[in-house]
Amino acid sequence: MTKAYSYTPQGVCSKQIDFEIVDEKLHNVQFQGGCDGNLKAIGKLVEGADPQQVATLLAGNDCRGRGTSCADQLAKGLQEALAQAE
Repeated sequence: MTKAYSYTPQGVCSKQIDFEIVDEKLHNVQFQGGCDGNLKAIGKLVEGADPQQVATLLAGNDCRGRGTSCADQLAKGLQEALAQAE
């Protein structure tokens, strides 16, 4: 089963994070805005991974003292999506 999600991050350069959870695996992570190369790399690194493990790994990552980052915001988006799926 495929479920598509969009998350609006707060406090970072990225304006939207889109991803899919297919058969309990993370796919097609795409950030709109932000540091293009780094965010594409994150999408490649987490492709096919367990969304809960990715959320745990990336949660709390900080960018320039903001208290959050695009990676941390992805973790928040994943946690929100996983809560909706329950």
